[in-house]
Amino acid sequence: MAETATATKSPNYTEDMVQTAISMYQDLGNEGLDAIAEAVGKNVRSVRSKLVREGIYVASEKPATRKIDGPTKKELLIQLEAVSPFEVNGFMGATKSALTQLIGHFSIENAD
Repeated sequence: MAETATATKSPNYTEDMVQTAISMYQDLGNEGLDAIAEAVGKNVRSVRSKLVREGIYVASEKPATRKIDGPTKKELLIQLEAVSPFEVNGFMGATKSALTQLIGHFSIENAD
């Protein structure tokens, strides 16, 4: 009967590396991830993942997307339907600027 060898896996981070990463993160925050990675000999992604697993990483605020004022695509399609002689269901993939141009075309045509 053959014996099965159980391989012991060495940890990716030593306890010293973890403590270094945590203390540096508490001092430097997210801006210091590059320095932390260099200090512990890992890449930034690995350090970030380790800090997440340790429960101390706080994600940076993402800038809010800027909503452009003006009508929605659905509102533009309703306007186009009102001024055009054809069905507008096929225009869902059109850009807002293209829909605005079509509405302008048919509005001018209907004004004449």
